Amino acid sequence: MPDDVPWDHDELTVGELAARSGVPVSALHFYERQGLVTSRRTAGNQRRFRRETLRRVAFIRVSQRVGIPLAEIGAALATLPGDRTPTAKDWRRISRAWQADLDARIDQLERLRDHLTDCIGCGCLSLRKCGLSNPHDALRATGSGPRTLLVEGPQ
Repeated sequence: MPDDVPWDHDELTVGELAARSGVPVSALHFYERQGLVTSRRTAGNQRRFRRETLRRVAFIRVSQRVGIPLAEIGAALATLPGDRTPTAKDWRRISRAWQADLDARIDQLERLRDHLTDCIGCGCLSLRKCGLSNPHDALRATGSGPRTLLVEGPQ
């Protein structure tokens, strides 16, 4: 952000928001089209974002990094108050709602790490171990893909 922007500056331009958040302008425009962030337009039709949008963008980036779909991120952000800056309590409430999903993702990653060299139930039956782990491709009845490592979660 430019040094000439005062610290008590309540609104950011899209360029300032991009610089402060580390998110490209094109991504901010996308987030806005998806309803994840909002801006107001000046008389010259320029976007102005409230300063607390920085927190929303950080939340979006971190949530995406752990694999939360944008639709879920949007639903969570929709529960935040629009008339005030979200508090730590607001953010805790959202993170608690995702706890079970994140725990399931961690479990799946640990299984992947620990058993990647084992038969993963893909149906190839090309490894000698597959004949023992998945005789006659019995896992086929449970669905497609890497059945012994894939943990189906809410989509």
